[in-house]
Amino acid sequence: MSGTSLDGIDIAEINFTISDDMIWNFEIQTSTTTAYSSAWREKLQQAVLLTEEQLVLLNMEYTEYLSEVILNFINTFQIENLDAVCNHGHTVLHQPAKGLTLQIGNLPQLAKLIRQKVVCDFRVQDVQLGGQGAPLVPIGDALLFGQYDYCLNLGGFANISFDNKGQRVAFDICPVNVILNKYAENLGFPYDDRGRIAASGVLNVGLFKQLNGLHFYTEKPPKSLGLEWVREFVLPILDASIMSFEDKLRTVGEHIAIQISSQIETGSTVLVTGGGVYNSFLLSRIQSYKNLDLTVPPSKLIEFKEALIFGLLGVLKLRGSVNCLSSVTGAKSDHSSGNIYFG
Repeated sequence: MSGTSLDGIDIAEINFTISDDMIWNFEIQTSTTTAYSSAWREKLQQAVLLTEEQLVLLNMEYTEYLSEVILNFINTFQIENLDAVCNHGHTVLHQPAKGLTLQIGNLPQLAKLIRQKVVCDFRVQDVQLGGQGAPLVPIGDALLFGQYDYCLNLGGFANISFDNKGQRVAFDICPVNVILNKYAENLGFPYDDRGRIAASGVLNVGLFKQLNGLHFYTEKPPKSLGLEWVREFVLPILDASIMSFEDKLRTVGEHIAIQISSQIETGSTVLVTGGGVYNSFLLSRIQSYKNLDLTVPPSKLIEFKEALIFGLLGVLKLRGSVNCLSSVTGAKSDHSSGNIYFG
C-alpha cells in the first residue's frame, strides 16, 4: 500500500481466518514501511502532470521498483508459502467523473518479477461500473471492525465509513496530510509532529470560511477526492494567502476538524487510524466540536490498517466474494474487483 501522503510503501504479512459462521479474524505479523527516496517522492508528486506516454514509462519503472521492495521484504523475513501478494499500488490519477483512475505498480509483470500470485488493481472495475473507485476500505471496516459506530482514517485524505440502517456508507471528507505535510515541509519538517506547529499558529477566520465554502462539502455521497482536486481548488486558496506557514497549518487543521466532526454523531465510538492519529492537536480540535469516544489502536494497526484491508480485498477476490460495495462507491452493483496475475 502506498498512500497520497507519500510516507512510503507499507508491506505487511497478514494471516486471515474465517469461522464457520463467517466471522473474519486477522493477525498482522511482520510489517514494515520502506520510505521513498527524495527522487521517488518528487516523481510521484509530479506524476499528475505527466503525459500519457510518460505515465506508461513511470508505471513500468515503479512496478520494477515495487518488485524489488516486495522481494526484499519476503527474503529479509524469510516468508514462505504465501497465498498471494495483494497490491494497491500508488494512485497518480483519480477522476471517476471522467471514468479515469490509475494506480501504478499493478502491471502483470509484477507477478513475474516477484514469482508470486498477485491480486491488484482494485479500483478500475468499480469506475467502469459507474462508481467512484473509492473508498474501498469500508468492506474491511464492516467485516473486521464492525463493533465501532464509525471507522475514521486520517491519511492523505480523511475518509469515514459507518453502518446506516444495515447498509455500509463511506466517503472522503477532506484533505489531511496531503496539505499538512506540504506546509510542514516548507518549514523544514517532514510532518507537523503532534500538531505542535499548528498549535503555535493563529486561526485566520477569512481563510477558514473560504475553505469550508468549497463546493465538494455540499455534495452528497458517494464522493471521493484526489490530488487533482487539491491542486485545483485548495492550493490556490492557500498559496494566495500571505500568512505564515504556522497560521496556515492552524487554519487548515481547524478546517479539517470541523469537516470531520460534522460527519459524526455526538457520543459515537470511533476507531481512528492513519498517520494523522499522531497529530494530537488535530484530535483535540475534532473533539472540541463534539463529544466523541475516539479509540486510537496499537501502532501496528494505525500504520498498517490499509495494507491489512487491501490484503482482505485480495483474499475476497480469490474466494470470488464481493469486495466492493455499491452503497459506498455508487457503482451499478456490488462486485468482486481486482485482477489476478500468476508469477
